[in-house]
Amino acid sequence: MPRGEIHPVHRVETLSILDEEGTLDRSLEPEIDDDLLLGMYRHMVRCRQFDARMLNLQRQGRIGTFGPTTGQEAAQIGAVAAMRPEDWFVPSYRETCFSLWRGVPMSGLLLYNAGYNEGGRVPDGQNDLPISIPVGSQMLHAVGIGYAIRQRREERAALTCFGDGATSQGDFHEAMNFAAVFQAPVVFFCQNNQWAISVPREKQTHSRTIAQKALGYGMRGIQVDGNDILAVYAATHDALQRARLQSEPALVECVTYRMSMHTTADDPTKYRSEDEVEEWRKRDPLTRFQRYLGDKGMLSDDDREAVETETAAEIEEAWKETQRQMERMTDPLHMFEHVYAGMPDHLRLQRAELETALKSQSKGGA
Repeated sequence: MPRGEIHPVHRVETLSILDEEGTLDRSLEPEIDDDLLLGMYRHMVRCRQFDARMLNLQRQGRIGTFGPTTGQEAAQIGAVAAMRPEDWFVPSYRETCFSLWRGVPMSGLLLYNAGYNEGGRVPDGQNDLPISIPVGSQMLHAVGIGYAIRQRREERAALTCFGDGATSQGDFHEAMNFAAVFQAPVVFFCQNNQWAISVPREKQTHSRTIAQKALGYGMRGIQVDGNDILAVYAATHDALQRARLQSEPALVECVTYRMSMHTTADDPTKYRSEDEVEEWRKRDPLTRFQRYLGDKGMLSDDDREAVETETAAEIEEAWKETQRQMERMTDPLHMFEHVYAGMPDHLRLQRAELETALKSQSKGGA
């Protein structure tokens, strides 16, 4: 047969609505009511301040290692604001903004990062999976949920988060393929923050974009300015609606930047330049959104100060509540609780052995 070409059905789009200079494309501006816009802004401030407080607490040795979100607030909040409570959220380990918006208490995240299993408990009635540490594994879980949603003919979707580094994992490709073949209503949400720990994005893939990987699986892919909260909201809202109504999966790539370290166990100065970080600071999603709301007459300097003051007080109270919970959990036997719904036999045996040892120690000390 002669040589010819096969043209893919889909194409990869790119979307930017509010650029780093504050220029707005009004023809693309999504319809978001004022209350939601202000709620998104307040949450950006919450996440930025909470991130800074957790970093201080970690440096003081009061909580353990965690992955900061500074710089990625627009990507996370733009997406989660487009979700419905009945949608399923399947996170990685850097989704603080998602989790707080969805209803996880600050004290819970602090408790979890302080090393207490109890803090990782998902509140009752919340369609969220726990934090997933192994890179990429959560995408398979999301596809399983999406498949179940389709089988039950429910009007909801699953959204799963991952970074650019996770697209090098086999789990990513398996999940994408399954979702496309079975038309599972899953939105694959990639926060391309340019670095997978110390490995730059260009060493993860030779593709011009991550979004174009969707084409190989026959699903829609879009690349968005991940520091533009309006573009993220518009793209994610559209993807979720297609998933809910047409059981159509999609890949959304948000081009953003991790302005802090990968985790608090990492030193980014060893592998990236301050000039690079400074260039991305000029694209700060928080200041961009502040300018947008100010231009709309929705946010004054007094308003900003009030939000920052209220948020600081909320974080302070959350830390006090975390300390109160830690003071109540001094029994070593607590380490066996809140991990499984039903304790497996091997842990039940270990718990009994530790309980016996503690009683023996107590008698010896007496």
